[in-house]
Amino acid sequence: MEKFVPLSIPNFEGNEEKYVLDAVKQGWVSTGGAYITQLEEKMAEFLHVPMAVACQSGTAALHLALMECNVQPGDSVIVPTVTFIAAVNPVRYQFANPIFMDCDDGLCMDALKLEKFCEQECELKEDGLHWKKDDSRIKAMIVVHVFGNLANMEKIVEIAEKYKIKVIEDATEALGSKFVSGKYQGKYAGTIGDYGAYSFNGNKIITTGGGGALVARDTEHAKHAKYISTQAKDDVHYYIHNEVGFNYRMTNLQAALGVAQMEELPEFIMRKQRNYAQYQTLLKNSGMGYLMPFREGTESNQWFYAYVLNRNIVKAELREIITALEKRGVQTRAIWGLIHEQRPYVSCAAYEMEKAKYYSERVINLPCSTNLTSEDIEYVVNTLEDVLHSFAGV
Repeated sequence: MEKFVPLSIPNFEGNEEKYVLDAVKQGWVSTGGAYITQLEEKMAEFLHVPMAVACQSGTAALHLALMECNVQPGDSVIVPTVTFIAAVNPVRYQFANPIFMDCDDGLCMDALKLEKFCEQECELKEDGLHWKKDDSRIKAMIVVHVFGNLANMEKIVEIAEKYKIKVIEDATEALGSKFVSGKYQGKYAGTIGDYGAYSFNGNKIITTGGGGALVARDTEHAKHAKYISTQAKDDVHYYIHNEVGFNYRMTNLQAALGVAQMEELPEFIMRKQRNYAQYQTLLKNSGMGYLMPFREGTESNQWFYAYVLNRNIVKAELREIITALEKRGVQTRAIWGLIHEQRPYVSCAAYEMEKAKYYSERVINLPCSTNLTSEDIEYVVNTLEDVLHSFAGV
């Protein structure tokens, strides 16, 4: 193998080593320390929100949001099927039931089907929206901004307000994506709904190794989420706890890494956008498929690049194509297995699935690291075209 281009790897070009070593020297390595506060302040400043809560993971942030929405056992939560399973599992942590929604052509939740479901399959009562099938209360919906592409938030929030549903934005892939026109012009992913969750996993646009963050429209709810994320400690001297809490706080070591990464975020977004533009130029005449665009009226962080196969020409299974590319030194992946088809969720409701299945059989994610060179991208495109041509008609 003459060359290897990984799918998505972290990039440490700034003060990461300096800040982490400083945290070690200070002895503040666990869930207390100045870097946690600094990261929260930098996140809040960047997103133009009053407060951010650093936590253990994006999954923890979503779980905290569901608890703040008062999701109880037996309640229902509307979720997408096109997402990583971590967006759905916290619903089960609350012993609630997911109702799966189809995607639109941007891979985000289909707002029109969401509206149809609420109108035709549910009943709005005094205490909120109830699913007619089992009379469960639909307390919340989790809207994922897939690959950094913003969902149709104008329509989704309009529906949520009409039917009294809390909106949790899963912005774990969309830190830095924002609307540049329309009702939410200037607003960032995660700051439009009632809650926003972010992830700093190793493959995200910035990373703390593990880790995440939560923001909330109501600052009091953010404060409460912070309280229960730190074991709900009411008296630091006598260890009094008046609620059930969780060990969901980020460590100072992780936060030190995150502070350095936040300093580089604008540059990383610029590189993602530049690399996507180069892919777009090189693939514009590809007969094997096309590079999926991002929603109009938005400026995406363009975290992940989705290439959609032309199935009239390329009939090989995704696994075959991905394996062939890997042998040539190009790491790619399929989008996730649809969550409503996974074993833990096959018995759950799935509403009018159509496009989710279509795209799950066609999308391949291309390398998108912020340290990609122009030559890397050319190699990826040339290799992709060669491999797909070898499978053409097969």
